[in-house]
Amino acid sequence: MRYLPLTPADRQAMLGTIGAQSIDDLFVDVPESARLSGPIAGLPMHASELAVERHMTALARKNIAAGEAPFFLGAGAYRHHVPASVDHLIQRGEFLTAYTPYQPEIAQGTLQMMFEFQSQIARLLGCDVANASMYDGSTACWEAISMARRVTKRGKAILSGGLHPHYVSVAKTMARFTGDQLVTGVPTFSPEPDTLDLINAIDADTSCVVVQYPDILGRIEDMSALADACHAKKALLIAVVTEPVALGAIRAPGEMGADIVVGEGQSLGVGLQFGGPYVGLFACSEKLVRQMPGRLCGETVDASGKRGFVLTLSTREQHIRREKATSNICTSSVLCALAMSVHMTLLGEKGLRQLAELNHVGASAAADRLAEVDGVELVTDRFFNEFTLKLSKEARPVVRQLADKGILAGVSLGRLYPGVEELQNGLVVAVTETTTEEDVETLASALEEVLA
Repeated sequence: MRYLPLTPADRQAMLGTIGAQSIDDLFVDVPESARLSGPIAGLPMHASELAVERHMTALARKNIAAGEAPFFLGAGAYRHHVPASVDHLIQRGEFLTAYTPYQPEIAQGTLQMMFEFQSQIARLLGCDVANASMYDGSTACWEAISMARRVTKRGKAILSGGLHPHYVSVAKTMARFTGDQLVTGVPTFSPEPDTLDLINAIDADTSCVVVQYPDILGRIEDMSALADACHAKKALLIAVVTEPVALGAIRAPGEMGADIVVGEGQSLGVGLQFGGPYVGLFACSEKLVRQMPGRLCGETVDASGKRGFVLTLSTREQHIRREKATSNICTSSVLCALAMSVHMTLLGEKGLRQLAELNHVGASAAADRLAEVDGVELVTDRFFNEFTLKLSKEARPVVRQLADKGILAGVSLGRLYPGVEELQNGLVVAVTETTTEEDVETLASALEEVLA
């Protein structure tokens, strides 16, 4: 039975109130080419549950799962081994629902998990305080830019050319509604990021500078000088981390002066899952905590002196007057945050460092081997587990040819920057502890054949 409580007259009255002629007016921002003009081709109007199940299973078989082929994809989403105990623990009844506890003090198990997660993330990112997770890395990045505007009372954000283009795209979408001015760029095939250009661009109108660490090409840069330059102009430095495993080997952004550190936590505990759901990370210095979006869980004692946990700070619009809210994010990806927290707990500090070492050693060996292939040039020799190759041919067709051979070779820069001619030959390759020497040799041999 369909539930349609509104009459056509009700809908027309609502449209009139917001100044729209029809429901179609609400979708004008969706490109015409992306809209459906009728039923989806090839799907019947009616089918039995069994028939639908068989049909969807057949469609799913067309996918190549990460573990079924030599896998070198990265660029913001990474394949790591997730211990079976992670999935076992997050399916316990105390944790299985990821829904926001609206009477939070009753959900002591969930609150304690959030508190531990915050503690882990704050230490991992090198900051004083972290919140209880956000949607994903890209929306956390925008929330940081929005927070910088509130703190500095300025409206211009400078985004590094090394920031993931999907993160830039999300920021541009949101800035349309806030009026923020975004100064953006694209990366170049340079061994070094665009730090000097960013420093020179900071002025009295700058609210923040946003950098990725390591950046989209895999490059790593000490951001201490950039932090000093930002602070000299009373602007904030925002660092974006898309591969948290890297922080087991390189300095945390907060230790180099970043005021806000955000990122994507998918690498630990969550898995690729064909694109989501993921978990956003957000941390900052203590002096900025009142402007931080999301919510904070705190530790306290009850009337009997026993340890307990409460929501200490929650500044979304459901908990505070709308005009005072710092964010309207309502879902905090708690189940994914739990998975990340469990994985980090199982690893411990020593385990995380060992995992990072495995990643870096494997990536270094892979970069050396692939650089031996004729027609392949390594862009930078300072990276963690992801690096960029400059091929002698356009990378997108090469990636397709290798996919036909059952090799997921990496992410072409032409896919990420379709309009930037000088980047079309770039290929971003990620290597993790799941990548074997045989995988690397298979990729190298296939590249030799395709580039010949």
